[in-house]
This record gives sequence, structure tokens and C-alpha cells, in this order.
Amino acid sequence: MIRQGRRTTRPLRVAAAAATAALALVAACSRPSATTAASAGAAIDDGPATGTVTLWAPSGDANGLDAMLAGFKKANPDATVQVTIIPSDDYQTKLQTAIAAGTTPDIAQLYTESQSQVLASKALAPVPAGLVDKSSFFPAAYAAGEVGGVAYSVPWYAYSYVLLYRKDFAAKAGVTPPRTWDELVPFLKGLQAGGAVKGIGYDVGWDRYSGQDLALLAYQNGSTLLNADRTKWELDTPQVVGAATFLQSLFTSGVASPDTPGFLDQQPYLVSGKVGSLITGPWVVSQLDAVAKQPGWTAANIGAAVLPAGPAGNYGFVGGGSWGVFAKSKQAASAWKVVKYLSQPSTQVAQFTAYGSLPAVTAAWKDPAVAGQPLLAPYFTQLEGAKQMPDVSTWTEVATAIGKEMEFVARGKETPEAAMKNVQSRADTISTGAK
Repeated sequence: MIRQGRRTTRPLRVAAAAATAALALVAACSRPSATTAASAGAAIDDGPATGTVTLWAPSGDANGLDAMLAGFKKANPDATVQVTIIPSDDYQTKLQTAIAAGTTPDIAQLYTESQSQVLASKALAPVPAGLVDKSSFFPAAYAAGEVGGVAYSVPWYAYSYVLLYRKDFAAKAGVTPPRTWDELVPFLKGLQAGGAVKGIGYDVGWDRYSGQDLALLAYQNGSTLLNADRTKWELDTPQVVGAATFLQSLFTSGVASPDTPGFLDQQPYLVSGKVGSLITGPWVVSQLDAVAKQPGWTAANIGAAVLPAGPAGNYGFVGGGSWGVFAKSKQAASAWKVVKYLSQPSTQVAQFTAYGSLPAVTAAWKDPAVAGQPLLAPYFTQLEGAKQMPDVSTWTEVATAIGKEMEFVARGKETPEAAMKNVQSRADTISTGAK
């Protein structure tokens, strides 16, 4: 259900996992803390940018950056922005290698949900004072780039997850979107009665993304996954076991399959009726008409609702893209001016119009181009109250361990209690990477 890096494919998982191990060694002993982080960077001047600024970004939302920066180039004729788009499956490895070698660009796009690994390297410069207004962004999106109250990145786009469902199946069965965990399985059974083969298409990669799924449910069940000072994992608690038990119920009740659909099959399965719903990101909304090969199919057949609430609430998960400027940049002032330009509401609306990336600046959501899309309203609601994944450098490794263990739970080969004890033992070995 949860996917880092929009529109990416499974090869990203392999590259990111390999790169994570290398960076974690650095991160374990170098993450900035509240006591070592200084203050916001020195303010930059209001003059035009000059010189050549180098920028790296993964393929996907950044593919149209050259066009998006046309306004910046017009306003800053003496500046050149060299955009390098790196295939998403290679991006994390190349970026982390550059950090280790000291050969970073001036600006790099960071995945909002996993940038703690880059923050841990101390390679980024703090955001200059007055560059942006913190309160103009979704809180969790901005907080993902903060360490000790100091921001090291600026959000560019943001997304969370909502329940997309076949409203035609729901209408036929006479069911309405679930508001709580208790209502979810009955709703999904209703979708099956209305025509779906399975009520929901759960992403069955059984990897770190499956681990993130469980983390989200654990948040909804009152867990923080970490102790107060972030030095120990808390994964075998009643809250996490309860989340695993709830997730298991999707499979034991017959509304989800542990075998299909795979990530790339989810949209065709939804269109064909093999599944009646997905918990997924906003990019799906803009792609379903093409999958159905029928303009207007999405509007006629798809509904969107906020996530059903667990005992602690219906917390969503914040993902997206942010921009960071490296401390070694020789064009820092001009680089930050590029970042400031990309953070403007008008620029983010243009990015949405061109590519469908949801704005990280809340004011941009009032623009008719965004506000006029009814299926996007639940995403705004989820982003307002979204939470970060654990902001420690070893989260990816721990999430992978959770995902692997959850396959045994889904297949009925292991109890949630036993699975979480196994995960806790593994996580104790990995540690949190924090001091």
C-alpha cells in the first residue's frame, strides 16, 4: 500500500536497500542532534541568482523541471540551472555515493519519507533564515527535514494515502466508506458482493513497503515504534501486535490475497474488478482512465475516502519530495534561490498541472486547478494530520524485517505476537542509529 518515490518500480527497492546499508554506517554516529544543530542558515539577499547551479533529481516528478524552471531562468538571466535526472532505481545509490565522496551537486531532491539518512550525514546546509514560511507547508512534510528544530530541506510536493474504491460496486451492495477499523472488512466484503473478486488489493511485496504499511497501522493504534529518546525500537508492544492482528484479518477474512496484485498490477486489477479498492497515492487517480482506455471512467466508477481510523485516529503517512542544498556548495545563495522559487504556490500549482504532483504548500490547494478535483480532497485531509515514518537512519532496514515477517502472518504461518517478537529481536540488533 505504501510506496516511496511516486511512479517508481521495484528496481528502486533493490538499489535503495543496497545504498541504505552503506549510509547507515555513517548515520549511526553522525546524525545531528538538538545539541549539535546550530540555527537557521544566514539569510540570502534578494538579488537575482548568478552562476551555474547543479541540481540532481530522480526520474518521475522531476522529469519536467527544465520547463518548470523557465520562469526562474527568465527572472535570473545570469544564472544557469543544470538539471540532471537520474533513473529512480539508481538515484539513492548515486546520491549516497556522492555524499561519501564529497562530490555532491549544489541541490538534490530528497524523498521526504526517507531523508533522515541524508540528514544523518551532516552533508546538508541549514535552510536560510526567512527563505520560506514554515507554517505555509503541511506540518509533517516540513518537520521531516528538521533536526533539533533546524530545517535542512524545503518541501516541494507532498502526498499521503487514501482509500480509493469502486463506487459502482459500493452502490450496488449498498455500502458506504468505512470510518473505523471495525467497519473496513464489512465494507470490503460489500465491494465483493457488488462485483469485486477481492475487496482490496494489498501490495504483496513483503518488503520494507509492507513494513511501512504496518507502521502506519501501528500509529493508528497508538504506537510510536520508538521510545521517547529514539534509542530503542518498541515493536512487540500490544499496540504493534494489535496492528499486525488487524492487518492479518484482511487475509483471514478473505478480502485480500497474500499473492496478488503486485505493485504494477494494482491499477489494472482495480479497473478490471479483480479488486474493489486500493490504499494508495494520488498518482493513481490521474492514470486510471488510461488503464481503462475510457475517458471519464474514473469519475464514473471511483470514489475516495480518508483512511478508516484505528483506536488512536486515522493518521496518514507523509511522503513526497523535498529540496536540500549541500554544505559544500560553492553556489549556495543561488541554489537557495532556486529552492525558494520551487516552493512558491504558483510554481507548485504549475507542477501539479504538468505532472500531477500534489503541492506541499497548502495555499496552492485553493487554486481551481487543484481544488476542482473532487477525488483529491481526502488527500488534503490526510496530509493535514499526517505523520512521518520513524526519523532514524536504520528505519529502512527495520521496515524490511517487518515486511518479511508479515508475510508469515498473512499466510497464517505465524502469529502476530511471535512475528513481532522476532522483529523486536532483529531490531535490537540493528539499533536505531541514534545516540
